[in-house]
Amino acid sequence: MGSLLETIHSPADVKRLNYEQMAVLAEEIRACLIQTLSKTGGHLGPNLGVVELTLALHAVFTTPSDKILFDVSHQAYVHKLLTGRSDRFSTIRQPGGLNGFMLRTESEHDCYGAGHAGTALSAALGMAVARDLAGGHENVIAVAGDAAFTNGISFEALNNIAEQTRRMIVVLNDNEWSIDRNVGAIARYLHRIVTNEHYQHLHDRATRLIERFAGKTAIKVVRRAEEAAKGMLWPSVLFEEFGLEYFGPIDGHNLPLLAETFKFLKALDHPVLLHVLTQKGRGFQPALDGQKKFHGLGPYDPETGKTAASGLPTYSEVFANTLADLANRDPRIVAITAAMPNGTGLDLFRPHHPKRYFDVGIAEEHAVLFAAGMATRGFRPVCAIYSTFLQRAFDPIVHDVCLQKLPVLFCMDRAGLSGDDGPTHHGLFDIGYLRSIPEITLMSPKDEDELADMMKTALDLQAPSAIRYPRGVVTGAARKPQPQSLAIGKAEVIQEGSDVAILGLGAMLPLARDLAALLEGETYSAAVINPRFIKPIDKEILARYAGFVAAFVTFEDHVKTGGFGTAVVEALEEMGFAEVGRRVPVIRIGWPDQFIEHGKVDQLRARYGLTAEAALAQVLPLLARRRRPTLVAS
Repeated sequence: MGSLLETIHSPADVKRLNYEQMAVLAEEIRACLIQTLSKTGGHLGPNLGVVELTLALHAVFTTPSDKILFDVSHQAYVHKLLTGRSDRFSTIRQPGGLNGFMLRTESEHDCYGAGHAGTALSAALGMAVARDLAGGHENVIAVAGDAAFTNGISFEALNNIAEQTRRMIVVLNDNEWSIDRNVGAIARYLHRIVTNEHYQHLHDRATRLIERFAGKTAIKVVRRAEEAAKGMLWPSVLFEEFGLEYFGPIDGHNLPLLAETFKFLKALDHPVLLHVLTQKGRGFQPALDGQKKFHGLGPYDPETGKTAASGLPTYSEVFANTLADLANRDPRIVAITAAMPNGTGLDLFRPHHPKRYFDVGIAEEHAVLFAAGMATRGFRPVCAIYSTFLQRAFDPIVHDVCLQKLPVLFCMDRAGLSGDDGPTHHGLFDIGYLRSIPEITLMSPKDEDELADMMKTALDLQAPSAIRYPRGVVTGAARKPQPQSLAIGKAEVIQEGSDVAILGLGAMLPLARDLAALLEGETYSAAVINPRFIKPIDKEILARYAGFVAAFVTFEDHVKTGGFGTAVVEALEEMGFAEVGRRVPVIRIGWPDQFIEHGKVDQLRARYGLTAEAALAQVLPLLARRRRPTLVAS
């Protein structure tokens, strides 16, 4: 770590530096990011791109009194380094260490924590209006990537900013990427601004003027020239139609230009938008060459950028390849992603069926409605959306898909704990928010072969369906040449047993096997069941085992509240097994009713009791109190 960075303990230390020193600090920060994240993993590319921008913000504004929001806050690593956390930066995304996103409980300089795109403008407007009502004078700055403007919430905020506050700064951080390259009309509009040769010439001259003279006078002169050019070139600048005065685009790596511009904007008495051009991955050639890979990744070689190969495909890759194969045989199948082709694996589907692949931008709500519209015309839409992001589209799932019983398939990647990404990305709520909806079929596979079977099953249905599967590599199970449809609502008995019935949902089935082995070591007999279906649940198999076991145990990678274990309890109650004399206890192993911090999955499971050993401790007292029955034949 460089000597200048070691002297930065708060934003006040940044303010004491001149521009030449800040330039040196910028390179030290980049070196720190590259070296540290090579060990911890994280969002390298986005943070390499905002080094000068973040330095300029802290040079001009004063947090925590001034409020700086990042959208999405995975680009806030540099902010963390400048706000008293550099000595702990090596702990980022590690158990007990710094969070990979802004976190209000982590620092007073983190005024707003968010891991989903499109939130910063609305939240910043709320802060600005609260300031106005309280008679305050602090500045509110929302730094939003251009991909965030493909999100409808950003435009809902833009519709209100000029009407509701007298002063607010929006920084449009334009690097042409989210995880994949941005798509749609907004991306094309911004590209036209950036590439207009007359406008670019004007800004080259503006940059030279500000670098030579600096200060507000130079910026005012440039602003007058901009207005004249804008009138000729852009009869209707989008953001000014929303009531925000537009400035830019300017070089997001020119520290003096950024700082002097922020000083000028700070003095204005109306909402403004500054268009800043940055380069995602700047300063590290592998990140420039591999924008998607270096958006967010695990440990890598800091010299070459190479990552270790796992040897097994991920669930995302199996999903995408299976979908491509199914689409070869069914021309009705279309694939939809909300700006996550790489994360969901659909970048593997796209080359095979480019005309049946749709990236709608960071717009999950629109993705679901778009799918519903296609389904009404006989197509079979597959929405590949992370569990944590699909919750943003809850209303269209209910109102537009399920109410109309449209055959849309939701494939929920990252269902369950998402490890180092933390609570904003854990997929721990999808069972709770989906299983209460009528008409939907909800499944969870034990391995990659069963994932393919469930996709075939869902696409054979004439009704809404959803499949939840985890992040990471598959189990290595043998796969059938062709997927086969499963009987709806039927579980799979892995092994029979007479004392305990253990249901391991999806990727938690190995824990069910582990518990069975532990019970056998205590001379008890345990049945192991792969539920397959969360809805409809297999009541027949529950009723059969409820007739003779001492208890059920359910394992799920989901919160216990409203989860799969709760569904088992409800089903047994409906069948009368909660009545006196017939009551069968259900030990539910899942995540508690709280937001789970970031960390390694195995460590967090051990901390919160999602282990076979923890389940054994709960079930043994129940077994000790009862006489063993004879196994009832199926």
